[in-house]
Amino acid sequence: MDLSSLSTEQLKELVQGLVDDRIRELIGDPDLGLQLGDSLRARLKQSLASRDRLSGEEVAERLGLRW
Repeated sequence: MDLSSLSTEQLKELVQGLVDDRIRELIGDPDLGLQLGDSLRARLKQSLASRDRLSGEEVAERLGLRW
């Protein structure tokens, strides 16, 4: 690949992809490959079926976070 032939947008996408890949390598997902337990699966299904939603502000307030 000849970097000098890339447009600014193509170079930006390439660099962004490389950075994203590197961050994933460094941080990783500690839960990757693990199975969900039955109780957690049931809670997730119940949560997704519910129409009750919290805004980001409500979550932050409940957790004592400041934006």
